[in-house]
Amino acid sequence: MDSTQLPRGSPGLTSLGSQQSEGSAAMATGTESKPKKKICCSCPDTKRLRDECIVEHGESACTKWIEAHRQCLRAEGFNV
Repeated sequence: MDSTQLPRGSPGLTSLGSQQSEGSAAMATGTESKPKKKICCSCPDTKRLRDECIVEHGESACTKWIEAHRQCLRAEGFNV
């Protein structure tokens, strides 16, 4: 066995597996319904309008579009 291979049941593999399981369990219990899409791909219409407004007018002038995008994301199941 070379130095890049770990034997079965080694501490490195065990701790990595348990960390992934803990993270998955925390995410599953923390949300009521899991979003179907990634947040970056959800609500493209409101995201585009929000981004264009911020670029042209600044964030303080675009609270209407920012809130509309947040409401859309919440409807998709994201906690924002």
